[in-house]
Amino acid sequence: MKMWSGRFRQPLDPRFEEWQRSFPFDQKLLRFELAASRAHAKALAAAGVLSDDELKQVVGALIAIGKDFADANPQDAEAEDVHHFVEKQLVARTGEVGKKLHSGRSRNEQIATDLRLFVRECIDELRAAIGEFLEVLVTRAEENRSAVMPAYTHLQRAEPVLVAHWLLAYFEMFRRDAERLLDCRKRVNECPLGSGAIAGASLALDRKIASNELGFDRPTSNSMDATSDRDFILEFVNAVSVLGVHLSRWAEELILFATQEYRFIRLPEAYSTGSSAMPQKQNPDTLELIRGKAGRIIGSQVALLTIVKGLPLAYNKDMQETQEPLFDAAATSSMCVEIATGFMKLVEFDHARMKQACESGFMDALAAATYLVHRGVPFRQAHEVVAGAVQKCVEKGCELSGLSLSELQEFSAAFGEDIYQHLKIEAVLACHDVAGGTAPRQVERALRAAREQLAAMQEAHAAHA
Repeated sequence: MKMWSGRFRQPLDPRFEEWQRSFPFDQKLLRFELAASRAHAKALAAAGVLSDDELKQVVGALIAIGKDFADANPQDAEAEDVHHFVEKQLVARTGEVGKKLHSGRSRNEQIATDLRLFVRECIDELRAAIGEFLEVLVTRAEENRSAVMPAYTHLQRAEPVLVAHWLLAYFEMFRRDAERLLDCRKRVNECPLGSGAIAGASLALDRKIASNELGFDRPTSNSMDATSDRDFILEFVNAVSVLGVHLSRWAEELILFATQEYRFIRLPEAYSTGSSAMPQKQNPDTLELIRGKAGRIIGSQVALLTIVKGLPLAYNKDMQETQEPLFDAAATSSMCVEIATGFMKLVEFDHARMKQACESGFMDALAAATYLVHRGVPFRQAHEVVAGAVQKCVEKGCELSGLSLSELQEFSAAFGEDIYQHLKIEAVLACHDVAGGTAPRQVERALRAAREQLAAMQEAHAAHA
């Protein structure tokens, strides 16, 4: 029997009935539905709707349902949704007492509560996974603290940087992702129970009972908003979309660096595949899949925004369609972070090749201009001087250090014999000695700061565990 069938005299069209069921996918929310039902039962007991003995029966049965289906996908061809399934199971175990549980509540508030509990758990788990990835990034940066590599703008060699500085750039990206999720959690953590279908519960329930029982910060403020709000889903999936974009950028750069044209990294065999036709191939499938799955996550975000954009208050059946994009985005982003962490632990850096790449392409040009600035030459003029020297190098087929002092002085008398010391990689790195720069002492400070930030993240995660 349907939870709403009393009003109807004709059966549903069989194809429509099957089509409109959400139980095949919203059974993923079973744990949260059971927890929310236990919390609601305690609120009913406090309101005098359930006796102490009835509360014990209901709570005991809900716990038993959870144990019975903890490791299995429930099969029930009649259950319309996870709420219907739990009610059927409860009534089968407790009889008439089980029918009391739906007093003072609606499926509209139930699904809103279940989804908030689901998203909250996803945030906590994903932040922990990002924390592990950040830990690996910092560890690899520490291991490669003295290695150098070219940095690029417009995919053209720009200036040399420490490998650690490059890795810490990704640390900053993913740290912001973790912070976005934590900020999202603040708005997720409100309890809709007690909102009824639209106007609030029809019983005088103490809403703080269920809210506290489920670990929410507070009850929601408006029943119409509470039952129709999916902003927390939009915000969560938006956050993981940005995470997906960052993972895709990271993957794309490593794909480039793994090519024979760059040869900066060696792909770990545990995260690579081969070609069925070309025996020599080692393909970066891990990175390519992460890059591709970012599009899938972004697609979920677009679907969610499109679903809710024209909905009037309050609950509408369209909202059922928000669940599958949410579930998919959560699972996809979590797996991407996990796989990226494993890859990052094993990837190898070719330090010699990276350093060799820093020794060509005039990556010391800005350092040469800075040298002139320190000798009183205005930067705009220094820029022009070095550009002219670079053009001469192009004609001669050499780097700046390949020009004689007299040749350099053709462009500016400010060049002295010490210019060649300033063109060495170590000096080029050291001249970027500002907070956030790639000078070795600044990178050492950044590594210490990253460790402190990781420790703070671990403390915050422990507080929500």
